[in-house]
Amino acid sequence: MTKKPSRQQVYTLLVEVGRNAGDGLPDGATGAALMCYASGVDEAEAVRETVAILKQADLAPLDVSGYGTLDERLAEGHDIDDEEKALMQRALEENSVIVAQMTPFFGDDK
Repeated sequence: MTKKPSRQQVYTLLVEVGRNAGDGLPDGATGAALMCYASGVDEAEAVRETVAILKQADLAPLDVSGYGTLDERLAEGHDIDDEEKALMQRALEENSVIVAQMTPFFGDDK
């Protein structure tokens, strides 16, 4: 029996979060931006999974911006380094959400 090819793809998402008790954000931060790589059969599923996982981590997702799959980003001329590609591959292999970067907001940063 051959394994059916996965329809999963990895999507790059930028998630803006607000403050929540126990969220682990630095003191004085008003929120943060999280760069995530999330697997899903489509971008909507990747967004749903990411929001659910961030809520489980006591974060308060406010807004999600999708930047597409690796192929879509390359077609748009995005410069994607090997480290970023490796994180995307890991998200695909683990069928997971990877938070690659967190940038806290302070005061009037936004």
